[in-house]
Amino acid sequence: MSIAEIVRTDVQASSAPPQARHPGRVLIIVENLPVPFDRRVWSEATTLRLAGHEVSVICPFGPDATATHEVIEGIHIYRHPLPLEAKGKLGYLLEYASALFWEFRLSLKVRRERGFDVIQACNPPDLIVLVAAVHRLFFGTRFIFDHHDLNPELFEAKFGKRGPFWHLLVLMEKLTFAMADLSIATNESYKAIAVSRGGMDPDNVAVVRSGPNLTRVRRPGARAASTWLRMWA
Repeated sequence: MSIAEIVRTDVQASSAPPQARHPGRVLIIVENLPVPFDRRVWSEATTLRLAGHEVSVICPFGPDATATHEVIEGIHIYRHPLPLEAKGKLGYLLEYASALFWEFRLSLKVRRERGFDVIQACNPPDLIVLVAAVHRLFFGTRFIFDHHDLNPELFEAKFGKRGPFWHLLVLMEKLTFAMADLSIATNESYKAIAVSRGGMDPDNVAVVRSGPNLTRVRRPGARAASTWLRMWA
C-alpha cells in the first residue's frame, strides 16, 4: 500500500457525508534536514500534493531555510530552531529533546490551522513516534514510518560500543515499527529489517527508492557527450 493509498483509505472510511469530506491531509515530520533541501522528503511531499492531498511539513531551520512558515508549491512548511549541533551523547540528547518539543508544539499548530489524517515520520531519530502517539491516542491519526537510517547500527558505528543509549534506540525502533500502519523502506534490506526486527507485516512495508526528477534531467547532445568522454578518456 502506497502513501497515497493509505491516505485515500482514511478519507473514504470517514463517516462524514460526501459534501463534508476533504482530500487526504498528511503531516510530514523530518528532523535531519530542512525542507525543501531534503530532496527525498521533498519528492514525497510534492508527489502527495500532485496526487491531490493537502501536505504540511515540520522541519528544522537551515542556512537558506529561515522562514518559520512558508508555502512552496502548495506545501505548507513549518520550521523550528535547533539550539546546537550535536557532538557526543549529551549533545544528541539535548538536540533531540529540543526537536521533540518543537515538533510536538508545531504539530498542534498544524492540527489547529490545517488538520491532518496521517503523520509521516522520517527518521533519524525514531523519537518522532512519541509525537505521533499523542495524535493517534486523542485524534485517531494514522502513522507512517519513513525509514531512512538504522539508528542502532549508526550509534554503534559512531561510538564503537553498545550501552544504555544503544538499548534505548533499539526500544524506540521497536516502538516505531509496532505503531506504524505502514513502513516505507529505502531498499529491500531495510524492508527485511522492518519485517524481521520490527515485526511488520511484509504487505505493510513499501520499498520507495530515491531518484532524480526526470523533468529536470536533460539528455546531452552527441557533441556534448563526445566532449565529455574525451575529457575522461
